[in-house]
Amino acid sequence: MTTRRLTGQGVDFLAEDADERAVYVISVAAELAGMHPQTLRQYDRLGLVTPARASGRGRRYSHRDVERLRRVQALSQEGINLEGIRRILDLERRLERLEEENRSLRARQAAVERVFAAAADGEVQVVPVAPGRRARTRPDAQAAAGNGAVGGSSGRPGTAIVVRRSW
Repeated sequence: MTTRRLTGQGVDFLAEDADERAVYVISVAAELAGMHPQTLRQYDRLGLVTPARASGRGRRYSHRDVERLRRVQALSQEGINLEGIRRILDLERRLERLEEENRSLRARQAAVERVFAAAADGEVQVVPVAPGRRARTRPDAQAAAGNGAVGGSSGRPGTAIVVRRSW
């Protein structure tokens, strides 16, 4: 269910995309970040922060932009020059994307490597596999698993079958 801010709800209620909404004009964003508005303009020109633009070309900053400005300020106070800050921020963004991709791939892998077993009554059940352990596939199931089909059928109840799909 998507959460949206509706009229009449308190200020403690935030929509899921609240961090991404470009709602602050440059003077408010500068005050929130503890900087001069001209500094924000310079950071925009250098590509350190890229605010959204209103129809009149005015800059609109999101909460995430303000947090990024604070990060730039902290790095600058540590003695890092603006080019170094740009590289650090780019690497941090890349790391976030790679971590998200890694989480996605791990979830996809977990969904693909499921073990199914036929119970005594013939009902198919998913059998949990311990983390870090690979499910063993019977030789006749391996051939069928290679083409994405449900592997093997010995006709014996309780036989574990591994299903592997290539996406």
